[in-house]
Amino acid sequence: MICYHCQAEIPLESKPGRQQLCPRCSSYLHCCRNCRFFDALAYHGCREPQADWVQEKEMGNYCEYFTAAAQPAAVNTKADEARRRLDELFGKKNG
Repeated sequence: MICYHCQAEIPLESKPGRQQLCPRCSSYLHCCRNCRFFDALAYHGCREPQADWVQEKEMGNYCEYFTAAAQPAAVNTKADEARRRLDELFGKKNG
């Protein structure tokens, strides 16, 4: 698995646990950003139609559809930046 945040390669024998962190940067491994279904442009940021909405895409979560991505999505896409600015404008948390 490759960490979305620091791009470190992390050897895993099974799916990471919800609280498991990257040994290099301490980012959550079982999070939307590391999932193959993550897509910032998709509805709720996920291409898995049965998955529940997760507000904080970089936090550990309980999504049972999580599958580690071969290559995680870029951390700062234009859509993410626009969404972050709108959230700041309207007083919402990032996610």
